[in-house]
Amino acid sequence: MDKTVVELFAGVGGFRCGFNDVEFDGNEVIEHPNWNFIWANQWEPSTSSQAAFECYCKRFGESDNHVCKDIHEITTKMMDKIPKHTLLVGGFPCQDYSVARSLSNEKGIEGKKGVLWWDIASILEARHPPFVLLENVDRLLRSPSTQRGRDFGIMLRTFLDNGYAVEWRVINAAEYGFPQKRRRVFIFAYHESTNYYKNMCKIPAEQIVYSNGIFAANFPIKDIKLDKGRSSISQNDFEDIVYISDEFDFHFFNAGSMVNGVINTYKVEPVECKHVTTLGEILEKGEVDEKYFILDEKLEKWTFLKGSKKIKRTKPNGEIYYFSEGQLSFPDKLDVPARTMLTSESTTNRSSHVVKDNVSGNLRTLTPVEAERIQMFPDNWTDIDSKAMTERRRYFMMGNALVVGVVQRLGHYLEKIVEDED
Repeated sequence: MDKTVVELFAGVGGFRCGFNDVEFDGNEVIEHPNWNFIWANQWEPSTSSQAAFECYCKRFGESDNHVCKDIHEITTKMMDKIPKHTLLVGGFPCQDYSVARSLSNEKGIEGKKGVLWWDIASILEARHPPFVLLENVDRLLRSPSTQRGRDFGIMLRTFLDNGYAVEWRVINAAEYGFPQKRRRVFIFAYHESTNYYKNMCKIPAEQIVYSNGIFAANFPIKDIKLDKGRSSISQNDFEDIVYISDEFDFHFFNAGSMVNGVINTYKVEPVECKHVTTLGEILEKGEVDEKYFILDEKLEKWTFLKGSKKIKRTKPNGEIYYFSEGQLSFPDKLDVPARTMLTSESTTNRSSHVVKDNVSGNLRTLTPVEAERIQMFPDNWTDIDSKAMTERRRYFMMGNALVVGVVQRLGHYLEKIVEDED
């Protein structure tokens, strides 16, 4: 089986950087040929500029198979443009996955317009890739707030209808030695035609989650089984996607599997990590441009934003309430991993990191290189000669990215799984 990959919502290439152990010295990209990325799509609908796609092409080359187009247009009008592949990967947006029956009932269901999950589903139906690896925010497991678990239930049912089994795990990168406290859910699906599927069907669900599955093998967990942290449902409990959309309500824990239509979910805890990569370790060692420093006139505002507060506010109906926030470390602690980086990083807001500079000892925000290091990209990966890629956009790119080290570990393990298919 060829190690071919189709990369959706590619961003600046986080999956590819991890899977192919990409290195960059500021001039040359060295990409180890672990996987053959045969098609990639990146399109940002909210802006006319396409900085992420420009970065992807700058680092991996211009190609007819590097496509900057609405994925929905491709899956509805140009599915033949997406080649057959062994592995489908992508970090897709978390949206409302509610569905309704079509009037003709020919297709059975139709997704809400603009929801990108249905484009993934279309690819599963048309191409049936043997393996799928997806990444999303961890709130996916409990969305929406009015019907907990519905959205993930719809995803699982979609996989089941297309012949897949699924494993998932919420992974906090910092708990496994990586430099950021970033919690994301990773979803691994495998088709019934694969040897991996046939082998996993012989293994008890608990064993998949705790020892034999892809996540247990790469991100070990404690062998502590909590009765209040486990649950299961059969295929009959989520009859079809429309039923799930209307009625389904289920508590998915942070790990689990669906094999033969039976869902088992567990609350798990990571084993203690022996080495922690701290924020202090990734800071630049030399002198930093003065534009990153917080001058005296801005210090008061930063102190207020980071501090505890209780502010009196009034609702539109005239009702009085108090908005409260707790105090954050100011500056950020350097002996622990970075906090979760957001797309607003470096702007004057509560969520941005503020550090004590290594050389001057003064307070400053992070540099773009430090933001890239937090996500484990090579230094200056997003520093491309493009009007679209402003310095502000460089931070935005990293706030949207994934931790490269996490998918690097999974990519190496997936190589063995695919090789065993031969």
